Amino acid sequence: MTTQLKKKLSETMPQLGEIYAQQGFFSPVSAISETEAKELRQDYEAAERELHGDTDRLALLKAYPNRLLPSFDAATRNRTLVTAAQEILGENILVWSAALFIKEADSTKIVSWHQDLTYWQLNDIKEVTCWLAVSSARKEAGCMKFIPGSHKDKIVPHNDTFDENNMLSRGQEISVEVDENKAVHAELDPGQASFHHGLLFHSSGPNKTEDRRIGSAIRYISATMKQETGDRPMVTQVSGHSDFGHFKVVPPPTGRLLEEEFELCRLDNELKKKLLL
Repeated sequence: MTTQLKKKLSETMPQLGEIYAQQGFFSPVSAISETEAKELRQDYEAAERELHGDTDRLALLKAYPNRLLPSFDAATRNRTLVTAAQEILGENILVWSAALFIKEADSTKIVSWHQDLTYWQLNDIKEVTCWLAVSSARKEAGCMKFIPGSHKDKIVPHNDTFDENNMLSRGQEISVEVDENKAVHAELDPGQASFHHGLLFHSSGPNKTEDRRIGSAIRYISATMKQETGDRPMVTQVSGHSDFGHFKVVPPPTGRLLEEEFELCRLDNELKKKLLL
């Protein structure tokens, strides 16, 4: 680790822990340079072109970029991001998923107000979502927005709206009133990230710009967590040595768009469909 990085972390992380505990989120964290973010984007979009017309594999690419593209696996292991996650979760950390959320240019797609941990059937709340901006995620592009302090509540009732403009699988939406006037927009430049609690109320609006809004939602969890069902979905370990045997821990991918990785992703995707309420 460079002296400059050590200095940046020592200055940022104590503040991160304090603000995160109070607000339920912290933003922004500068993880990679804009040039590195551009290279990530180029790698993903090249893979899109290579898989053109293959709907199933394109869907797996979006859901499992860290398994199919080594560059995205490396992003989940980024020293700054992992150190931030350690401040929140402790030493032994797994990546539960790192799916891409993409809003195309001039898109009406939104993400409704919701709490992540409503749906995942995990036995505890030792989870933090790191949203890494691969392209610009300003307010006009439909950046994330949060209700500060809402993570201190328990899980509230949600409804399935099945709204075609909602990027969530069933249009899941908090059924209690959310005061939009309290919302904080977490604007990010390429290479920056935000961190939010799994119980925090959050959403995002439409992309009104002429460029795609691309972000990876890296779900870091404590290795002490487990699925309430007893299932063992696929994870990677990015910090610590103990994995407690609750998940199927797999090594980093050894190549790009490998058939054996697609097969692992297919099997895990079938399991996740069963797990996600």
